Amino acid sequence: MEFRHRSFSFSLVNGDWFYFAAIWRPAIEDWPASYAILTIEANADLAPFHDRQLAVLTRDQRLAWLDGFVPEDEILRPLPAGTFRVKRHSIDPAQPMLAV
Repeated sequence: MEFRHRSFSFSLVNGDWFYFAAIWRPAIEDWPASYAILTIEANADLAPFHDRQLAVLTRDQRLAWLDGFVPEDEILRPLPAGTFRVKRHSIDPAQPMLAV
């Protein structure tokens, strides 16, 4: 899995899948179902690009997050330095930015 941000993409060095921690609320009365992806302080690999990052869960953390058996502060923390591979992409000036 790879996450792209402007002209950079980030992936796990080991090539494994990762997940984003989120919270969800079902629809109630006149309010639709909603969710939010959580953010945390950026880890050392991503800090040169932004001070925050999406809360990344590794494959072995995903069920702990969903089951709620592990305290949030043990899961929602930056991964160690060297966890992410950062790849710069060239930008085609003829291609407009779709989202900023």
